[in-house]
Amino acid sequence: MEISACVKYVGVNDHQVDLFEGQYKVPNGMSYNSYVILDDKIAVMDTVDGFFTEEWLNNVEQVLGGKMPDYLVIQHMEPDHSASIPAFLKKYPKTTVVSTAKGFQFMEQFFPEFFAEQGLPAEQRIVAANDGVLELGQHSLHFVYAPMVHWPEVMMTYEATEKILFAADGFGKFGALDVEEEWADEARRYYIGIVGKYGPQVQAVLKKAAGLDIQTICSLHGPVLKENLGFYLEKYDKWSSYQPEESGVVIAYASVYGNTRNAAEYLADVLQEKGQKTVLYDLARCDKAKAVADAFRYDRLVLAGITYNGDLFPCMRSFIEGLTERNYQNRKVAIIENGTWAPMAGKLILGMFEKSKNLTFTETTVSIKSAMNAQNKGEIGKLAEELC
Repeated sequence: MEISACVKYVGVNDHQVDLFEGQYKVPNGMSYNSYVILDDKIAVMDTVDGFFTEEWLNNVEQVLGGKMPDYLVIQHMEPDHSASIPAFLKKYPKTTVVSTAKGFQFMEQFFPEFFAEQGLPAEQRIVAANDGVLELGQHSLHFVYAPMVHWPEVMMTYEATEKILFAADGFGKFGALDVEEEWADEARRYYIGIVGKYGPQVQAVLKKAAGLDIQTICSLHGPVLKENLGFYLEKYDKWSSYQPEESGVVIAYASVYGNTRNAAEYLADVLQEKGQKTVLYDLARCDKAKAVADAFRYDRLVLAGITYNGDLFPCMRSFIEGLTERNYQNRKVAIIENGTWAPMAGKLILGMFEKSKNLTFTETTVSIKSAMNAQNKGEIGKLAEELC
């Protein structure tokens, strides 16, 4: 893939992976992106997952056309982007590596055998300074530190001549590049799941980016973004400031024998009759990452939970933890609880949100004992009014 006459794509597609980072379902695979900038000095931007080292090196070799790379710029040391560093340096041993100080620290931690055997002498290391510049000829690389987006060593790189932002994991998405799909849903699921905890740090980077004339965004995952960049920047601004994108109600339930599910479905029907966008999730069976992402997408959330062994049912507890560890806030939340002899789910759910900011809980909490009755239906109707 050609980004421009001088900037080439040399990444790979992964259709072997079923769970990204061991937990996120990726039915359309993943892309591990890497780029080459051809100029008086040649820079390779990041590497790829170790399972695809040979394919990536072949891509790089083809683009180089017999030339030697001068720099290997490492923006992020997570193994899906850094695992091929040793193989690259064995093939191109005179290359100078550019990274942050912590990036070099992590490099030595990940590749102790390589550094013990071959090493990387000081003259082949450039510690990129925040706002530092590396001149390639007609192109110049401006380094922007992005700590905790979403690892502490991360930096992004702005190429000033062609106005390209090499955004590390920023603006990435699930899915290989040889599969066509909409950007937003898989980018949201990727961002909320992986980066969502670090909203303030993303906001800091967005403020820096606002001062740059960006015409192309090259992420380490997902497509190269060239058109309608305002759309992507707006999404990242909303996601990282924890603001809802849309008006709608997510109903997430945990049910053993179907009684709590019946209540959740009844509420969904009432809300839909009132013209409310409603999304229903069975937490025992759904893709939890998608449920978490939609809880951030919409402005209202209903948790329908059961008391189980004096606690919350495990999938409900796990779902709420998925929200709170990502700083869930700025939403309205409602609770439906169920318990045959000692309902505690409502109290436990409230306790899990004790440290959460800017959540508004409905006045109505529906408490079911075993199965929904006529009184409960009336309470659910009242709850639906509050949610509207």
